[in-house]
Amino acid sequence: MRIGINGSSLVATGASLERLVDHAAAAERDGFASYWLGQLAIPDVLTVYAVAGRATSRIELGTAVVPTWMRHPLMLAAQALTTQEACANRLTLGIGLAHREIVEQAIRVPFRAPAKHMAEYLAVLGPALTDRKVDVSGDIWSGADDLSAGARSATAPALLVAAMGPRMLTLAGGRADGTILWLSGPRTIARSIGPGLRAAAAEAGRPAPRIVAGLPVCVTDRPERVRAAIDGVLSRYGQLPSYRAVLDAEGADGPGDVAIVGNAEQVRTALAALAEAGATDFAATEFGTSGDEFLATRAVLAEVAATGV
Repeated sequence: MRIGINGSSLVATGASLERLVDHAAAAERDGFASYWLGQLAIPDVLTVYAVAGRATSRIELGTAVVPTWMRHPLMLAAQALTTQEACANRLTLGIGLAHREIVEQAIRVPFRAPAKHMAEYLAVLGPALTDRKVDVSGDIWSGADDLSAGARSATAPALLVAAMGPRMLTLAGGRADGTILWLSGPRTIARSIGPGLRAAAAEAGRPAPRIVAGLPVCVTDRPERVRAAIDGVLSRYGQLPSYRAVLDAEGADGPGDVAIVGNAEQVRTALAALAEAGATDFAATEFGTSGDEFLATRAVLAEVAATGV
C-alpha cells in the first residue's frame, strides 16, 4: 500500500498557493508516494498542481476530488490535460458527485439522477482524456470536440471516481481506474467497496482498480482527546447520507471512531489492516492537537512510506 499525504485541511483553512505548493514539496522530500488536495470553492486545485508540478519532480499529484456538477467534462478535460503537461504527467484526476446540500446551495442546480449524471459525465470525460476526441449526446451531459491541438506531451491522467454505493462502484471499476475514499475503514473496503469495484473492473476487462483510502491520522498518547477533536472538526460528515452509511458499516458513531489514532505501533497496525482489506493507496490527513503530535504523525507515516506496509 502506497502512502501519501492529503493536504485538504490546508485548503479548508484558506492556505495560500505558496503554502500549498510548499506542503506538496515537503511531502515529496519526506518520501511520500502521492499528494492529494480536495476542490472546494477556491483555490482551483488543478491550477495549484500546475504550479506544484514545477516545484516537485517525482510525487503523484491527485485531486480528491473535483465535483462534477460545477464543470463541464470538456472543460475539466482541458484543465486536466494542461495540468498534466505542467507537472510532467504526474496528475491523477479524482472526481466525485459531491453532495446534494453542497451542490444545490452553491450553484442552484437540482441534484437529480446522480448515477446517470456520473455515467454521462464519464462518457464525455473519458474519451476526451484518452482519445482527445469525443462526440456524445446525453440527457444531462453532451460533448463534441477535438482536444488534440495542445498539451501534446500530456498523457491521459489516471481517473478515479469517488464511490461508496453499488452503482457508483460499478462506474468506478468499469469505466475508470478505481476509487478514492474518505472515512471508509477496513471493514467497508473489505466487504463492499473492494469486491464491487474489482468485479466491475473484471467484467469490463480493465486492470485491477486502485482503492485510495483516506482517513485522519494522529500519533498521540491522548487518543480520547484527539478522537473527540476529530469528531468536532468533521461533525458535518456524520450528517451527510453517503458518509453516514459508511460510518454505520464500520460500527462508528462519528469520524473520530474510524480515524487512525494511537501510539506509533497502533497506527502502524491500523495501516496494515487497511492494506490487508484491499486498499492500494492511503492518503493520510494528518491531525493533531499539538505541534508534537503533528511531528510524531509525520515521522511514523514517513517511516511506513519508506519501509512498506
